[in-house]
Amino acid sequence: MKITVNNTTILLVKGDITKQKTDAIVNAANSSLMGGGGVDGAIHRAGGPCILEECKKIVAEQGKLPAGQVVITSAGNLAAKYVIHTVGPIWQGGNRNEASILSSAYTESLRLAEKKNLTSISFPSISTGAYGYPVEAAAAIGVTAIVNFAREEARSLKEIVFVLFNEAAYESYANALTQITRDDVSE
Repeated sequence: MKITVNNTTILLVKGDITKQKTDAIVNAANSSLMGGGGVDGAIHRAGGPCILEECKKIVAEQGKLPAGQVVITSAGNLAAKYVIHTVGPIWQGGNRNEASILSSAYTESLRLAEKKNLTSISFPSISTGAYGYPVEAAAAIGVTAIVNFAREEARSLKEIVFVLFNEAAYESYANALTQITRDDVSE
C-alpha cells in the first residue's frame, strides 16, 4: 500500500526491517540499548557488534533511554545508513500514558531523521511484540503520528515505510492508513 501526503510517500510492506535500504531504520529498543529479542535482537545481529558498541557509549554518557525518546547510531552491516533507537511503552492496559509515549517514539524518530537531513526511514510496529501493545491500537497511533508529521513537519523526508512482519499487522496498519488519509491524495 502506498499513499502520498504532501511530498512524502508512506508505504506499507510486509518483510524484514533489517533488509531495508532506507537512510535509517528504527529499532524498537529496550531502555538499556543492549539488544534483546524481536526486532531489537534482529537489528543487533544483522548490523553486527559496532551498533552495540555505540549503544554502550550512549548509555555510559546519558544513562538508559526513556520510553518515547530516541538516539541514533551507525547501521553497521545493514543496508541502511543509520539506526534510530526508540523505546516504546510497555502495555499496561492503556491508562498509563501508553498512547502518548508510543506517539512520541514515532514523532521523535522522524524529528531526528529530519535533523540529520535524511530522505527515507523505515519503522517496525513499535511495542506490539514483547511489550504487548494491541496491534490495531498501536497501528492507529503510529499511522496518525506519521501522517500528521508528513502533513506538518516533513521537509527532507520523502519516504516513510512501515515494515510489518505478518499479514495481520499489515492489515491493521493498512486499515489505519486508509482511515486517517481519506482526505489525502492516494496513489
